[in-house]
Amino acid sequence: MTVVARRIQQSKKIVVEEKYTFTVLFEPNELGGYTVTVPALPGVITEGRTLEEARQMAEKAIQLHLQALQEDGEPIPEESFLAGRVAVRLATPPPE
Repeated sequence: MTVVARRIQQSKKIVVEEKYTFTVLFEPNELGGYTVTVPALPGVITEGRTLEEARQMAEKAIQLHLQALQEDGEPIPEESFLAGRVAVRLATPPPE
């Protein structure tokens, strides 16, 4: 997660706006489109017919989730996982 803060002046009061960046996973669906999950925010799952639509839906879902956390006085979680790839070898039996 990346947080960028900036101050915005709105009608005589200063509002601090923070920008959060989360890793999202796009998984192709069997019937087309993509399912999107956010590892740092369990329960945030959305879908889109195209990658662009899925990205936009993820942005909205994350924003709504973070707003709900703020309203409930909960902290914004930080990403705490490590991502990587693991290669394995698998012997296949010879054809009979």
